[in-house]
Amino acid sequence: MAALEVAAVRLDEKKSKFYAHLYHIDSIDDVAEIRELHDKLYKKAAHHCYAVICGTVSDSRADGEVGSPGRALAEVMERHNLASHVLMVSRIFGGTKLGPAGVARAFREAGNGAVTEYERRKAL
Repeated sequence: MAALEVAAVRLDEKKSKFYAHLYHIDSIDDVAEIRELHDKLYKKAAHHCYAVICGTVSDSRADGEVGSPGRALAEVMERHNLASHVLMVSRIFGGTKLGPAGVARAFREAGNGAVTEYERRKAL
């Protein structure tokens, strides 16, 4: 796998856990391998949502989650001018429904946290 994890954070929201990872990638093909990695890392996660920008390709997936979290993650990446990256967030449901707006907000906040951590590390 040519992907390199450059930042990771965890966000807790109403007992749900959101694990956000930012990866630098060489190819859009790296997304499938990252998804497999998250399936193994977070076996209890119901959803692995992501946004990717690599070359001329951009994509996002909600993985069945409400609230369009893939689009929220894509907006984070666009706002920070990230290219050749995948922002993947895995959610472990905590028993309290957040609703579509709450889900989108939590994924956005987790994604922002990973990107902010990446930018902090780059500045060192």
